[in-house]
Amino acid sequence: MDSQDTAAYPLVRRAGLSGILVSFGGSLNEASNRAALAYRTAVETLKLEGVVETMASLASVFVRFEPSLLPHEKLEAELQELLVAQDWLQAPLPAGRRFWRVPTVYGTDLAPQLAEAADAAGMSEAQAIDSLGAARVRVLTIGFAPGQPYLGSLGQEWDLPRQTELTPMVPRGALVQAICQFVLFSNPAPTGWRHVGQTGFTLFQAGADQPFALRPGDEMQFEPVSKPEFLKLCEDDPMHGGAAAEEIGA
Repeated sequence: MDSQDTAAYPLVRRAGLSGILVSFGGSLNEASNRAALAYRTAVETLKLEGVVETMASLASVFVRFEPSLLPHEKLEAELQELLVAQDWLQAPLPAGRRFWRVPTVYGTDLAPQLAEAADAAGMSEAQAIDSLGAARVRVLTIGFAPGQPYLGSLGQEWDLPRQTELTPMVPRGALVQAICQFVLFSNPAPTGWRHVGQTGFTLFQAGADQPFALRPGDEMQFEPVSKPEFLKLCEDDPMHGGAAAEEIGA
């Protein structure tokens, strides 16, 4: 974040009749995402009467509220007071985060765009698998589809543009890549990102007590396995494909 960008933020803006958006940067970086995650948790902790829900995006927090219970001016004042309480760009990440290790098959017919992505990044397929498989990424936000995470950030060598045309469909559990990020698909869908890996991880279970497997702020590593290993893991563990989590210490 450059000095001009830093000077402009944080920004508090009204979003329609029942929303306020608090932004910590004009684009994603580690600090702006850290701030959004930490600030959203702090707003939740206030338990303000009239706040209906809060959501953290890549670099902002959206607060939806009921104006008849909580006027704009009062909520804005509460949010501004919270903003000056600390430097949110340096704030600790929320408690209760997990680190997920997710067995992933890269390339093969299950993830057919690895070679294209590797070539665009100036790597061999083996180098790309080593690079992507070693990356420990954060759940930056959840959106687009239920339980679906945007994950990052990857190194600048993976600052690859989206495709110019859509891939008609990738399956549930597809790991796709573009713009220094992964997305892990919770349901089959078309995408403009390159399908580089495949997991057996179920991200969304409608009707479950906890329908989303992941939380913003969780961390993930997509560890390479062979196709036969992957298929056996999915057979033994149809829900998670061998994925396992451990708590992250404070």
